[in-house]
Amino acid sequence: MPPTVRGLVPILATPFLPDGSLDLPSLRRLTEFQLASGVDGVAVLGMASEAFALTAEERRTITREVAAVVGGAVPLVVGVAATSTVTAVEQAEAAAVGGANAVMVLPPFMVVPSPAQLPEFYATVAAVGVELMVQDAPGATGVAMSPQLIAELGRLAGVTSVKVEAPPTAPKVAAVVDRIDEPGFVVLGGQNAQFLLDELAAGAVGSMPACEIPDLLAPVFTAWLTGRYDEARALFEPLLPLLVFGLQSGIAWAVHKEVLVRRGLIDHTAVRVPARDLDDRTRAGLTAILDRLDLPAVTTSTAPLTGIR
Repeated sequence: MPPTVRGLVPILATPFLPDGSLDLPSLRRLTEFQLASGVDGVAVLGMASEAFALTAEERRTITREVAAVVGGAVPLVVGVAATSTVTAVEQAEAAAVGGANAVMVLPPFMVVPSPAQLPEFYATVAAVGVELMVQDAPGATGVAMSPQLIAELGRLAGVTSVKVEAPPTAPKVAAVVDRIDEPGFVVLGGQNAQFLLDELAAGAVGSMPACEIPDLLAPVFTAWLTGRYDEARALFEPLLPLLVFGLQSGIAWAVHKEVLVRRGLIDHTAVRVPARDLDDRTRAGLTAILDRLDLPAVTTSTAPLTGIR
């Protein structure tokens, strides 16, 4: 099974109405914007999606709705963040039924598995039959994976990629790439793309940031992958304050949604507990960053945008 997930693959926020229910029109509009921005894939039910606060039925609804909008134009990646093998298989099966091309799978984290247990876990989930991405995120899970272990996981049938989110990410990417001996296994970066260019230089084939500025990140990818490195850096550096601001514990989801509302991509900034709303001081800091970026508003859901004005 060759890897199909590479390039710019934003993780969609989950829009809510003020009463806390799913806002499906906003979700569809947000998905359309990703496609119009030239992304290489779309992901749902990841950390940036508030997946921890979604019911099983909501997970199925989101997957189904986004799959319908994407329509096979790009790969759809669905997150799996279960606390056991049997529940991870359940989530992966639901993702496959809903139209996922790949599942991004965290290791179990309530009871931390041993390195010896992880290959069995991932092999069992991969047996569902949908392409599997290992999510290496020790900060969120407490599960450490060595570069050698990740390379071993890449030899499992159906395991085609890893998303490295263990800081410092670029050295970890390079260490994994150096150990890969399976041509059907690739590395992507995470951590909201804050080290995007370093990860690409280290051998990553893509990144999976949050979803509010795919129109600004897509030209960075294009410049880098066509060898225009100075142009890529010039395009990327102004984005760093916003990318870093969106990584703050507890309020990251509110940051992403505040930007999405200001751009006209979703209608409400509502988040679900235990995520927190922005206080006035934090919102002012975000406003200062956005004012310097002068982000273009999205006037129609399908109009591709070209970058900072």
